[in-house]
Amino acid sequence: MKRIFEVALGILAAIGGFVDIGDIVFNTAAGATFGYGLLWVVVLGVGGIITYSEMCGRVAAVSKQPVFDAVRERLGLATGLVALVAAQIVNLLTLAAEVGGIALTLQLLSGLPYRALILLGVLALAVVIWVLPFGWIERVFGYIGLSLLVFAVAAIKLHPDWGEVAKGFVPHVNTESPLVYCYFAVGLLGAAMTPYEVYFYSSGAVEEGWTPKDLGINKANAIIGYGLGGFLSFALMITAGALFLPLGIEPELLGTVALGAEVPLGQIGLILALVGTLFAVGGAAIDTCFSGAYNLAQFLGWEWGKYRGEARAPRFTLTWLVLLALGFCIVMTGIDPILLTEYSVIFSVVALPFTYIPILLVANDKSHMGRYANGRVANTLGLFYLLVILVVSLTAIPLMLLTNMGQG
Repeated sequence: MKRIFEVALGILAAIGGFVDIGDIVFNTAAGATFGYGLLWVVVLGVGGIITYSEMCGRVAAVSKQPVFDAVRERLGLATGLVALVAAQIVNLLTLAAEVGGIALTLQLLSGLPYRALILLGVLALAVVIWVLPFGWIERVFGYIGLSLLVFAVAAIKLHPDWGEVAKGFVPHVNTESPLVYCYFAVGLLGAAMTPYEVYFYSSGAVEEGWTPKDLGINKANAIIGYGLGGFLSFALMITAGALFLPLGIEPELLGTVALGAEVPLGQIGLILALVGTLFAVGGAAIDTCFSGAYNLAQFLGWEWGKYRGEARAPRFTLTWLVLLALGFCIVMTGIDPILLTEYSVIFSVVALPFTYIPILLVANDKSHMGRYANGRVANTLGLFYLLVILVVSLTAIPLMLLTNMGQG
């Protein structure tokens, strides 16, 4: 039974990584714009995050160090500092977007004022992080976030052309709007492989006390957790392609996204969609908050970890509290959380090489990993995805500017 519960780490990382506000925005917008034509990009992103998460979990289980700690120790302070600055900027933007998404979802559920719900959402997150043990945070947000499976039911109920859906899994480029198509492809990859995911995942493995005996659990977490996240992404895109594209609807609001479940399933579909969104986005907010605190504490050599308690890791605790406060302040400026989400995803794409190159180097370090260093398959996949990461990181900003953030 304990082993079954441990898979919750991967599910939380997947629900809060593949299906955070960035993924909800980009998958739904991609489906509403290009139908099923970008499903293959989700498959590519799933493979990438599984590949590098498995490496991160293996490094943590073997060395008892999370990846960021190992990067600083094995590759030096300069490399670690570059990775830290890039990760923290993206983390803060992402956290602010998730906080805004929580408030928007609560507003849809309650009808209360948006700004008051920003404060309520941040306070609720602080209480949850402070009070709940790490394992329960995983389970509560990971499993309730599975309410998003309602979009899979909705996709079936909308009766899409399954032949066209199948064609969407074949890599191709849309010739009618190639630049916009590439912009969405880059955004989908960025949403799938956001840096905070792997930092949270590896630090969570240390929190759980993984050892080399848990490498099977590591693989199960990566494959099942992120595979499930990819499945939910398929459901969002297919739902949008079947419902919004024929009607010419641009789902620019979270409420519009939830209509994808309400139209075929009624009020119960709407409620499940909103509850799933709330816990998925809430889980992502906790992921990013912890990730930022993990990164800073590990770089500076502080005591860190939820398992240590607030008294034994005070600077770690203060860091995640400050990050929550900064996220709150950013959203309270009035910036649109959906717009902020797009910026955070695109800038996370730019930061991808600073995250994944060090991970690949550490996982290959035989003096650090011994017989658990990367083998031929892991290196082949790692190098392939590194090439993909380099290409999308160089094209992200130009595509954003040339397409006016996907508007054409």
